[in-house]
Amino acid sequence: MDTIIDAHHVTKTYNPKTIPVVAVNSVHMHLERGEFTALVGPSGSGKTTLLNLIGGLDKPDTGSIMIHGTDITRLSANQLIDFRLRNIGFVFQAFNLIPVLSARENVELIMQLQGLPKNEINQRVETLFHQIGLEDKLDTRPAQLSGGQQQRVAVARALASRPQVVLADEPTANLDSKSAANLLDIMAKLNQEENMTFIFSTHDQRVIERARRVITLVDGKIFSDTAVVDTSLPHGISPA
Repeated sequence: MDTIIDAHHVTKTYNPKTIPVVAVNSVHMHLERGEFTALVGPSGSGKTTLLNLIGGLDKPDTGSIMIHGTDITRLSANQLIDFRLRNIGFVFQAFNLIPVLSARENVELIMQLQGLPKNEINQRVETLFHQIGLEDKLDTRPAQLSGGQQQRVAVARALASRPQVVLADEPTANLDSKSAANLLDIMAKLNQEENMTFIFSTHDQRVIERARRVITLVDGKIFSDTAVVDTSLPHGISPA
């Protein structure tokens, strides 16, 4: 198996000098490439903090986080920015699309920052919009898209750079049932076809039911880590 994430003794404490809050408490976690994993637990259990630490959006107080052999906790700020750009895709609850850019431009941006040639960017955009079923919305701005469509564009943006890992923080929280199901079908299909590693922080039972591994956190610690054997695969994608 190809190890993609190795976290050892990862701890993060907020307000250490006043009222300490231990958000993540000496967590060990090992994931292989191509996993489709849900981090679950009650509010305040440390799910989002752990996801942010894995994504390099925050730094642990102690411990190491290896992503495909690179210890991101030892990178400088500039090195970390470059590493995230080339290795990690993010999908947020609030979509975070740039409103003045079209759907196409939102997805192109990360590849432009990577310095990819224009013909390669165009080909990748066409492939991604075909995969998410929004070929007819390429030149539409976010305000003219439904919530489900905006989140699908956000997924395309996260996948544009062909990242090692895709981190999704409550990606279905603002979606209706049909849009959430469509989005999960897309991500599961891309996980299977491109062998990308997906990690979700979620309360949503719809996400948990699709995951092939469920890691439960309680008070910043891993309470259980369960592999799900009989997860069904997607059977096509219907439009939102």
